[in-house]
Amino acid sequence: MKPAGVVRKVDQLGRIVLPKSLRKRYQMNEGDPVEILVQGDHIILERYRPRCVFCSSMEEVHEFKERYVCAECMIDMGYLQR
Repeated sequence: MKPAGVVRKVDQLGRIVLPKSLRKRYQMNEGDPVEILVQGDHIILERYRPRCVFCSSMEEVHEFKERYVCAECMIDMGYLQR
């Protein structure tokens, strides 16, 4: 990880503001879901990308009965054909 050279304070509600230059660079828009990850003593923010509930794949993920399932698992379950 490399520092962005930006320091922000956390407000009373635990919020921080991401600078516009970072939001633009990483194509983050108002209302976009953000995933919060923890690695050691680091907090990492990522644009949320749905993962398959069965295998955690992020490839060809589709919403199925209010859950996310990849095409491969849907084939395994018999909902899709190869």
